[in-house]
Amino acid sequence: MLIELTKFRVYFAGICSLIVTVGVARFSYSLLLPVMQDSAGLTESGGGWLATANFMGYMSGVLLAASLHNLHLKYYLQRAYLLLSVLTSVAMVMTTDIIAWAILRFIAGICASGGFIIASGLILKWLVRHNHRAELGIHFAGAGLSIIITSLLFELMLGLSADWQQQWLALAVLALIVSIPAWLWMPHPSAGEQQGEVAQDNPPTNSFKLLMMSAYFCAGYGYVVSSTFIVDIVERTEGLQGQGGLTFLLIGLAATPAALIWDKIARKTGFLKALLAAYCLQAMGIILPVLNDSLSAVIISALLFGGTFIACVSLVLTMAGKFYPSNPAKFMGTMTLAYGAAQIIAPVPTGYLAEFFGNYDTGLYLSAGIVMLGTVFLMGLLRLDSRAV
Repeated sequence: MLIELTKFRVYFAGICSLIVTVGVARFSYSLLLPVMQDSAGLTESGGGWLATANFMGYMSGVLLAASLHNLHLKYYLQRAYLLLSVLTSVAMVMTTDIIAWAILRFIAGICASGGFIIASGLILKWLVRHNHRAELGIHFAGAGLSIIITSLLFELMLGLSADWQQQWLALAVLALIVSIPAWLWMPHPSAGEQQGEVAQDNPPTNSFKLLMMSAYFCAGYGYVVSSTFIVDIVERTEGLQGQGGLTFLLIGLAATPAALIWDKIARKTGFLKALLAAYCLQAMGIILPVLNDSLSAVIISALLFGGTFIACVSLVLTMAGKFYPSNPAKFMGTMTLAYGAAQIIAPVPTGYLAEFFGNYDTGLYLSAGIVMLGTVFLMGLLRLDSRAV
């Protein structure tokens, strides 16, 4: 019973960490983008630049996580990211200068790497050390929950006629509260050090790494375009004004159980075949709003996207942890560099294309096409003799 309670606390700490460092420091910007465009003078291209600044910060955080070998230092760095997620949200209300906003989004992006990379590594290491199944599905349910919670808070504040500044402050309060269990229960890397044996590292070939990073880049491109602009896309669609928050909520509802479901699929099919299916469904979710702008099509799109984007992250990072159980965050960071590079590249051209054409259609076609290119790399991986298939 004590072991199960401890396991619950570890998972709960990871979920709370994702709500703070990913939900507030990352996803909340997508919700507030249309509001800031209406009330704070933010343009479409400016919105794209701020998203890119956020992902440049994320990339920097990933590089830092990949370069650090001291797990104790990573543990305390994760705590610092919890605090910075709160502080950067508060600071967003203190200016309307886009350079200052970009700096704050950059710092918030660094924080997001704490939930996805450092916390994932600490939790996976704890699971392996205590002879639990080395899967991150429960942890990554926190990403979906973070979307649900921030969306509900956003809608509540809208109902109270809150402006964009009050929205950011409400998010900061949420982050402060939720960071408490993340701070208290995240497992220290030395916790229970003698309770289990850590498996030997089992690294893949260089060819496998290259193809996997290429495929993961494509997933990152598809993820960032939809996750950043989906609320604005819906708000711009005739007859769907006011439904952007609902759409984001649906993405969160689909994402919450997705990683657990795809974990089970991967047990039966293998990681790569599961990823291949997830990529195809994600591309369908991205392109559907272009093909059909009805509310039902948008709902299906949100469910498809939400049900697959976090699965791609969870499956790839779990694979990374299986290859390097002694220090999971190291290879997780290396893989995430590819994912993060796409997140830096994608928002700016998508924003400019939206300004030029007056809609996001071209950007969505491009995004879906790049995700489908990722399936080509995955099929190449299936042809390799790899322990991950």
